[in-house]
Amino acid sequence: MLTPMLASLLPLLLLCRISFCQYSSDQCSWKGSGLTHEGHTRDVEQVYLRCSQGSLEWLYPTGAIIVNLRPNMVSPTAARLSVCIKPSTDSSGTNIYLDRNGKLRLLLREQDQAQGKVHCFSIQEGALFIEAVTHMDISRRITAFQYELVNDRLRAEANSPTAPCQPCSDAEMLLAVCTNDFVARGSIKKVEQEEEHSSVTVVISRLYRQKTQVFASGGVRVRSWTGHIKMPLRCGVKSGEGDFLFTGTVRFGEAWMGCAPRYKDFLRLYQEAQLQGTNPCHVDTD
Repeated sequence: MLTPMLASLLPLLLLCRISFCQYSSDQCSWKGSGLTHEGHTRDVEQVYLRCSQGSLEWLYPTGAIIVNLRPNMVSPTAARLSVCIKPSTDSSGTNIYLDRNGKLRLLLREQDQAQGKVHCFSIQEGALFIEAVTHMDISRRITAFQYELVNDRLRAEANSPTAPCQPCSDAEMLLAVCTNDFVARGSIKKVEQEEEHSSVTVVISRLYRQKTQVFASGGVRVRSWTGHIKMPLRCGVKSGEGDFLFTGTVRFGEAWMGCAPRYKDFLRLYQEAQLQGTNPCHVDTD
């Protein structure tokens, strides 16, 4: 069921596809104000965000905006990308729809945004149509979210009931060391069960790579790092003795576990692949 405001905006939404909308320049993040719509609340502004990650903040929303999320480079793999958005816990004032060729599908109601949960969809499902909800007082309304473009495979794994929990194959393990956002050798200090995921506290003795600073250094004179790696609650992760090789992805500044073999098992596998010349990349194991 379309809201009255949304129904009134639909003709303009169709005109936007011709040329009758305001346009903003390409960028990674966007911040705007509904106060600029005062007097012409039926304006629809087109926003283009062309980065792998960024944010949007719309103060005092009125009318609607269309947010086009695209990679910054044209590539055949672009069609296989997914968009993930994470609303701020104080985000309000709008409903968020997916707009594909003028057909709208509700993605997030205003009241759902405060949960701060990540929502993902295929980039081919369309742009975001963000419609202001009518309120007597808009002064405290701000719609805000972060976004990331991810491979469709990561989205499928995140939605699968078993995929993130299954042990990696030998080939997946070797490839993870070369391509994942973080790779580190260390041990598990403790595992805590949170509302929707497990949080694994780790102590890192060798940090091979981290996309962003998810592991904090113990100090200039101490070659160790600490941090937290998340896993789906359904995986039932438990503490284990000894060293592991932790690999995984960083989503919205949080580390999520990928392959995590015992280090001795990885070392044996890596050395065998090295003898056979099948290693996808070099890792300093000394």
